[in-house]
Amino acid sequence: MQPERIIIFDTTLRDGEQCPGASMNNKEKLEIARQLSLLKVDVIEAGFPVASPGDFESVKQIASEIRGSSVAGLARALNKDVEACARALEKAESPRIHIFLSTSKLHRDHKLNMDKGQIIKMATDAIEFGRKYCDDIEFSPEDASRTEPDFLAEVVEAVIAAGAKTVNIPDTVGYSVPEQFGALIHSLKENVPNIDDAVISVHCHNDLGMAVANSLAAVKAGARQVECTINGIGERAGNAAMEEIVMALKTRKDFFGYDTRIDTSHIIACSRLVSSLTGFFVQRNKAIVGKNAFAHESGVHQDGYLKKKDTYEIMDPRDIGLDSAELVLGKHSGRNALNKKIESMGYKLTVEEMDRVFSEFKVLADEKKDVYDEDILAVIQKQVTTDDSLNTYVLEKIQCGFETGVMPEATVQLKSRDGQTHTATAQGDGPIDAIYNAMDKITGLTCKLLDYQVMSKTKGKDAQGEVSVRVLSENREVLGKGTGVNTVEASGVAYVNAINKLLLKSKSGPVDGNEIQGP
Repeated sequence: MQPERIIIFDTTLRDGEQCPGASMNNKEKLEIARQLSLLKVDVIEAGFPVASPGDFESVKQIASEIRGSSVAGLARALNKDVEACARALEKAESPRIHIFLSTSKLHRDHKLNMDKGQIIKMATDAIEFGRKYCDDIEFSPEDASRTEPDFLAEVVEAVIAAGAKTVNIPDTVGYSVPEQFGALIHSLKENVPNIDDAVISVHCHNDLGMAVANSLAAVKAGARQVECTINGIGERAGNAAMEEIVMALKTRKDFFGYDTRIDTSHIIACSRLVSSLTGFFVQRNKAIVGKNAFAHESGVHQDGYLKKKDTYEIMDPRDIGLDSAELVLGKHSGRNALNKKIESMGYKLTVEEMDRVFSEFKVLADEKKDVYDEDILAVIQKQVTTDDSLNTYVLEKIQCGFETGVMPEATVQLKSRDGQTHTATAQGDGPIDAIYNAMDKITGLTCKLLDYQVMSKTKGKDAQGEVSVRVLSENREVLGKGTGVNTVEASGVAYVNAINKLLLKSKSGPVDGNEIQGP
């Protein structure tokens, strides 16, 4: 029986994290999972458990805590992958094992070296094995949009017969166009005898900028699950953006005829959280969540908007969580007021986390005249998603000067985990370069700065700045972040954050073999 609404399958924590430089620690992933749960996402794909012990623990932790949403783990069509998924999902309220295997001729011949019969057997064997652990099995024929239509239909029929409850049709490399992709879904509906025994899902990539359009064309043709990510992050050019899919279905229900169960009032908070934790800033003109999405500058537009909002605004900004009443707290605000505000923003902190957030809030309120919602979010994210026990160094002091015509010099003081204080002085092309050179002296690392970005988190001259750095050392690329009113200090914090990640040796590498991308 087909669902009466479109199922939203969010893969921010799996496909989204595969985007180069978007790797997150377990606390960050859990925080995003909590926000996705508040959004009422139907399925949260939490990760690829067999990939590493860290990924396994992350999926396990999310599965243990999240309620109200299904939690899925990804697996290749291999018994060891399926077993790892099953173990990681043991405590999930509604577990799902998502199995994938390439089906296109290109992948069969050059990636797997397998014929059609072998592909079908491998897929059905994996599904039957997975059903020993879990009733909810999803199967993805990777590169489905470039698979011969007759063979794709054969695969889909076989995996449904083997017990797959959801069959996902991925446009893995973003090759399709809406008319073609919609026709593919319609063809499966018409030519697969048992198609009504499973939900048809789609997973579209954005290489040609058509991931959302392809997904919506598939919905119109009969797909009832859409796989997507917050802000559209993911491999290469990314995935279909969840916020665009959801708001298109909500705003144009007259055309599509379906809605979702998503609580859209949490979209902005979730978008900003993912942007902050990955370091991928949302472009200003990004649909739904960009800063300009509800901005009106043209005089003609402003005149029409002021007379009647509907003239130039097809969505109510409040529907996605935007609210003009931002200034509510200051340096005289108490702990209870802050706690209530944090709860209204969708966060539930432990006593220890609240202690840290309240202490930093007081410091921030002394530094800033106005404290906005974004300021509070920045403090929460800094304190809740950081695991200090893993840090090798903590920034204690920066002293630097700048004078035109004089080589900048900086002195940096770091405290190591063993309690020792380390100080170094260095010069650089600019004050930030000098600070980073001094830190390299202390740590002994040879780091190359690949990217440095500063973004204002709030309004005004005293706004907090969020600094993101990408650092390369011995073929390892990491993201470091720092937030504060003093952007020079925040730059130092961001670099120390990156250094700590470089010094934290991973327990193991990625899974073996080449087939680790997924749908």
